[in-house]
Amino acid sequence: MNIEIVKDEKNDIEFRVDNVTVAEILRDYLNKVPGVDFAAWRREHISKPALLKVQTTGKTAKKAISEAIKAIEKDSNSIISGLKK
Repeated sequence: MNIEIVKDEKNDIEFRVDNVTVAEILRDYLNKVPGVDFAAWRREHISKPALLKVQTTGKTAKKAISEAIKAIEKDSNSIISGLKK
């Protein structure tokens, strides 16, 4: 998976990700993180990567992304352990 950072400011980050499924899951979890004011993605054309934009208040955008990824990992591990039973 390729990620390209387009804009990197303290409370505002934009990056391209070539997997729309990852962009959508990350968007969903980001919108549940306290301090995230805006998280959305768009894609100009089906052949182009998605552009994910995150804006925060009270914490850095990178910190919010980190929290969202940790929540995704926790939920994924829970699903995996449930399937192993």
